[in-house]
Amino acid sequence: MSVDAPSITWSEDGMTHSLRWHSEAGVPPPRRVVVADDRMTADAAWRLACEGTALLWRGDFQNARQLLQAMARRIERKPRKQLAADSSSSSFHQYRLAQAQRARTLGMLLLPFDDDYRIPLRRAPDVGDACVEAYGPASGPFAASLRELLGLIGAHEWRKNGVEVPALGARVHPHYGVFAPVRGEYVELVAQAPLPPHCELAFDIGTGTGVLAAVLARRGVTRIVATDSDPRALACARENLQRLGLTSRVDVMQADLFPPGRAPLVVCNPPWLPGRAGSALERAVYDPDGHMLKGFLGGLGAHLAPGGEGWLILSDLAVHLGLRGAGELSKDFAAAGLDVIGRLDAKPTHARARDASDPLHAARAAETTTLWRLAPR
Repeated sequence: MSVDAPSITWSEDGMTHSLRWHSEAGVPPPRRVVVADDRMTADAAWRLACEGTALLWRGDFQNARQLLQAMARRIERKPRKQLAADSSSSSFHQYRLAQAQRARTLGMLLLPFDDDYRIPLRRAPDVGDACVEAYGPASGPFAASLRELLGLIGAHEWRKNGVEVPALGARVHPHYGVFAPVRGEYVELVAQAPLPPHCELAFDIGTGTGVLAAVLARRGVTRIVATDSDPRALACARENLQRLGLTSRVDVMQADLFPPGRAPLVVCNPPWLPGRAGSALERAVYDPDGHMLKGFLGGLGAHLAPGGEGWLILSDLAVHLGLRGAGELSKDFAAAGLDVIGRLDAKPTHARARDASDPLHAARAAETTTLWRLAPR
């Protein structure tokens, strides 16, 4: 184990032990660790986790899963306060802090991993493929939270089974850490918006799974250049486009935003909420200081061919949460020298918009996703 690698330390059988620590979310290793097994009660585990003491599990794997569920139920016993639409941003930040505290507490149940991603516990599943997809090739024993592992397993199932995209008539397979196109309304907007005249080239900025580039190719755009800065997204987009038989039509390129040159159509679906991302997956939802949104608007004019247009697909959820002013986006358009030449709106169809128990239900129910058609003045 590298001297600089984060690690956990605990006492067991009268000896001090240590193990490399891994967290995809960048959570620091817990300072206090005790060994726990099937004799640990949920109340005792919950109390220790709330105090900041992690539990390195030595018992049955399935019992550990049940214990984690029991710990989660102790959180859910507390009534969840609803956030009203157009509430202050401080209320949303308090909600995020509560969610982060929940994640930290539930993340205190730890598992050991051998050097080949095998979990040395009774009834432990084979998680090798899920770990390789998220972590890369095995590099020695380590410890990670059970909660993170369950996220890896879920992501592996998403990748294996894929997400049906009606606009494509096919499935898209998201990789770990790449946002899955489960919110179909933004894809449908791109499938329905009128293409600019003579649209033989398009740029897809922040391509993610490659789903919007694939939709444009299926609509008849001759060539698409799809960019992203995340290596996971680039690998995911390339794999999906190969599955769909579109690699001859779509070039996938690593770039912060725009590729070189100009195009008649430039499309971008940036993260919808200004704020700091707490994990790799949240980077598809949170855009610190609106960096990507402002970068796209500021550079759009220089990358549009004469007579071309940019499509910005953006939810107004941030407005309903008090994170963005109602007229702020229009001011951003004006500051970038852009006019709105058209718009298409869609209401959310995902299950969370109908979940009245969700603290964000009022904002989600009021949300509208818009495809803004923009052109230089």
